Amino acid sequence: MKRKISKFFFLAGLLIIWQRAACEIVPATKAAQFAGTTQTVRGLVVSTKYAAGSKGKPTFLNLEKPYPEQIFTVVIWGQDRPKFEKPPEQLYRGKVIRVTGVIKVYQNVPEIEVSSPQQIEIELNP
Repeated sequence: MKRKISKFFFLAGLLIIWQRAACEIVPATKAAQFAGTTQTVRGLVVSTKYAAGSKGKPTFLNLEKPYPEQIFTVVIWGQDRPKFEKPPEQLYRGKVIRVTGVIKVYQNVPEIEVSSPQQIEIELNP
């Protein structure tokens, strides 16, 4: 019986640690360390671009430093733009955001591809 109780508390402790780790917010500057995992990344949108003439019509939100020296990029494909209440490049420019998704690395820059506005949260009091 004592062994079962100890095992229960051990597993409960692991669950609490896992939940805390899952809730932590990763600064854009450290996002590359978490490539391949689902995370919430925080940063200031310092430059944006809607590449309407490019394949897939992507919108880029660059965090912490402007393109081409961006620290992290949020990519919104053209097919997903209508889901946003305003053009994303206007809605998020100059705002501190939290974006949740799988971190990938493209040309040495970590990024998250966003398909829904619910993946991006604007911080009201950064």
